This record gives sequence, C-alpha cells and structure tokens, in this order.
Amino acid sequence: MATKKSLFSCQECGYEAPKWLGRCPGCGSWNTLQEVTARPLRGSAKEAARITALKDVPAAAEVRLKTGIDEFDRVLGGGIVSGSVVLLGGDPGIGKSTLLLQAAARLASDHVVLYASGEESLFQLKLRSQRLQVPEDLPVIAATELDHLLQAAAELQPRVLILDSVQSFYRHEVEGTPGSLNQVREVTAALVRLAKENNIAVFLIGHVTKEGVMAGPRLLEHMG
Repeated sequence: MATKKSLFSCQECGYEAPKWLGRCPGCGSWNTLQEVTARPLRGSAKEAARITALKDVPAAAEVRLKTGIDEFDRVLGGGIVSGSVVLLGGDPGIGKSTLLLQAAARLASDHVVLYASGEESLFQLKLRSQRLQVPEDLPVIAATELDHLLQAAAELQPRVLILDSVQSFYRHEVEGTPGSLNQVREVTAALVRLAKENNIAVFLIGHVTKEGVMAGPRLLEHMG
C-alpha cells in the first residue's frame, strides 16, 4: 500500500511547502501553515486534454443570459456567460443573497435555475422569497454535502446554479471543516469542473470578514 504523503499548507493563501515554516512565503502570515495529507492527482493519460489549433475550434456566437437587473448585468459584462463561475463577496447583511435570489427569480422565467442554500433552511428561504415576491416554482435545495448538490444538479440539469454560501458546503471524504482550506479548494474545484463540463453558469456567494478579506482561505478569490 502506498504511503500517504503530507505537506504543509497555509490556511490564509493556500501556499504549500514540504516542511513547516513559521512564516508563509506566499502571504507573509505567521504560524498559518498546517500539515495536510497530499491528495493524489486524478485522471489518467486517456483523460488528458488534447492540443487543438484555434482554427479547428468551432466558432460560436457569445450568448449572455440577462437577469433584467441592469446594473448587475453591466457588472457581469452584459449578462451571464454559460460555463462561467462568478464569486460574489461582501460583508454579511449587505444583500448578496437577496440580489442573487431576485436574479434567480427573473432567470427562472426562461431558464432552469437551481438555488442551493447551505445556511438557511427551506422554511427560512421561503419566508425571504415571499418578502421578495419570488415565484414559488423556483427550484431550491437546502444542503451542505456537495455530492448531494451535484446529484440534484445532475437530475435537474440547470442552466444556472447558485450556492449560498460556498463556505458552508463540504465533501465528506475531504479533511477539514466547511470553510477550511481543504474543503474550499475541493468544493470550488468541483464546481469549476461542473460549470466547464456542463456549460452551467455557477454563482458562489462568499462572506467577507470585518477586516475586509474573504472569510476562510483567500485562495477562493483566485479559483473561479
């Protein structure tokens, strides 16, 4: 049986080192490197991406999904691009969930949308949706285990998937609590794969601390 290898990973920026260091070379933080088990690379040579000349790539007109919220669409460059992953971060209580719930309601009139709540129960979500006059036929799910969400997405085949919040989701086979370095990295990587392979637009709500940085590992800001 192969021996499990370990490394030391910074809980702030994700920098990895083969041995423990008092100060992270990546972000300069002190005493943030923790020992983690190195996860083996997945895939095989048969699954490797193929090199393709640009001239051989089929051209397609860019189609953006409009939410009908003009300023939101403007920030997104004119609308939502299928297959994209968008991180919406901000202080607690500023309206991130409200904005995306309203956007989901408008998109659902023409597209299949799935709103996944990892922090609120379905009852709490319904109370908020009633205040916002969100149509009651909007598909929603309350979950924190990512594999349950991926299964639901496979069944529904949504065009847009919203996670509120990404830091509340986890994979049971990955070490660490929800929001930890390992969990955020694995959850986000899985969602990026889901978006690219299935042409789904994914929105990730992320919380910001009072210091103005993304709650949990800051690598979340760079993975989308």
